[in-house]
Amino acid sequence: MAALAALAPFEPVASVSYQSAGRLLIIGSDDRVTEAVTALGGKLSAAVFWVGKSSPPSLPGTEIRLGEIVGLNGFLGAFELLWQRAGAGTPATEVANFDLVLDLQSVAAFQMPQPPQGYLHAASDQPDAFAAALAEFPEMVGEFEKPKFFAYKESICAHSRSRKTGCTKCIDICSTKAISSHGDSVAVDPHLCMGCGACATVCPSGAMSYQYPRVADRGAQLRALLGTYREQRDSSSLPPVIVFHNGSDGASAISAMDVASNVLPVEAWHIASIGLDVLLGAVAYGASGVVVVTEGSEAPAYADAIRVEMATGETILAALGYSGSHFALCGTAAMVEQVARIQVARTVATPATFHLSNDKRATLEFAIEHLARRAPIAKVPDVIPLAPMSMWGNIAVNQDKCTMCLACAGACPESALMDGGEGAVKPQLKFIERNCVQCGICATTCPEKAITLEPRLLLTDARKKEVLLNETEPFNCISCGEALGTRKLIDAMLGKLAGHSMFQAEGSLKRLQMCADCRVVDMMSNKHEMSILTGKPIE
Repeated sequence: MAALAALAPFEPVASVSYQSAGRLLIIGSDDRVTEAVTALGGKLSAAVFWVGKSSPPSLPGTEIRLGEIVGLNGFLGAFELLWQRAGAGTPATEVANFDLVLDLQSVAAFQMPQPPQGYLHAASDQPDAFAAALAEFPEMVGEFEKPKFFAYKESICAHSRSRKTGCTKCIDICSTKAISSHGDSVAVDPHLCMGCGACATVCPSGAMSYQYPRVADRGAQLRALLGTYREQRDSSSLPPVIVFHNGSDGASAISAMDVASNVLPVEAWHIASIGLDVLLGAVAYGASGVVVVTEGSEAPAYADAIRVEMATGETILAALGYSGSHFALCGTAAMVEQVARIQVARTVATPATFHLSNDKRATLEFAIEHLARRAPIAKVPDVIPLAPMSMWGNIAVNQDKCTMCLACAGACPESALMDGGEGAVKPQLKFIERNCVQCGICATTCPEKAITLEPRLLLTDARKKEVLLNETEPFNCISCGEALGTRKLIDAMLGKLAGHSMFQAEGSLKRLQMCADCRVVDMMSNKHEMSILTGKPIE
């Protein structure tokens, strides 16, 4: 569209490079192995791993390995085969490196929905896939580049703290297995990433963000499209509907259609990158809603993630009085029907003028605040209940169970939970709801199981303020008076250890009420205290 063409070019993203010298590994056990070597042997450096029980074919000049595959990993230009030779008593695992892999086994070596680049699988009942592989492999030699599709900010990642796992959404949804746990954070292999953007879509904190394009750039597209449409529309024009599609089967299907003038198509590298920030941003900019077109080439988990984002968006809009259905995920066959349904949905009367930000939570806050200020109802609710695993919510603390150990505050990756600070007279646990991403690390860390998550969206200014969740009396060392902890914590500890055999001696429970220094002095001055080293009284 002319409005998009007039935009300044987006800032380029970093690139990821591959180097392939054409070292090809062919894995198989049938006549296609010979056919592949014949077709590709003169163009590539081909080697064969024969997995059949029968003897391998005679392939002069071609290296043939016999044995068992232990593992296969890597990507274009850097595949690593782990294997063991056949016939050995206790075979050692050997390693071989290749640039390309043609897998002719019935079951693919890579089981993820999107295997790495440089790997092609063709079972015996897939002649088209085999023919395509023979045609594609000679083109996979040389140096290649692709965009680095993601950016990762470890400091706000809610994956884990102190070996307590919280959010795993990006790991769970990645169809290329490019994301893995790495201590308290995650690690992303940019060579395996195919740029779906689903990790950024499901990330509650914004630690993972999409770069192709960035959300700010996507926002510029939406502003340009919707602004131009408003300038050119007349009183009889239908409300605009944004339609996102991919650049392959989605683009082909839409180009073959005669779309209505109020349908504003926008191409995405992958539709899984269309998250809640873009969906609500489009409505805040004046669109009646958004249709995301899928023609079936995307992994099922991506469609599920988009539906969850859309359901959250519909919940928020409905609570704010925007009636109707604003979002749909469908194929082009159902697109006209979905557009007709969405274009009658209630939308904002005054479009927003703010720019979408690459900070996910900031963008959503701006969008929701604008939609709330312009809501078509007299009274906006203070709280909108949300589904479990949502990215906003409250923390409920059972004060009877809580001992104020503050392990939760130490574990919180988003500074939503905190202590009372230096000026507090009593030990306190405070909470800022705006910061909470509902990762659950606090609840997992709490030794008393006193914390419960409450998914919700708080719309009042209270979400930005510190809220006191609990406080208790301090406990000071009974000997020197130094601050030792909280009374509830010491009482709970005494209650649990009172019946323990190690604390039956005179004064042993009393020492638990002392600081470390006073405890040592008391032990050394007690002539009845037995040494754990000598088994005799301490002198």
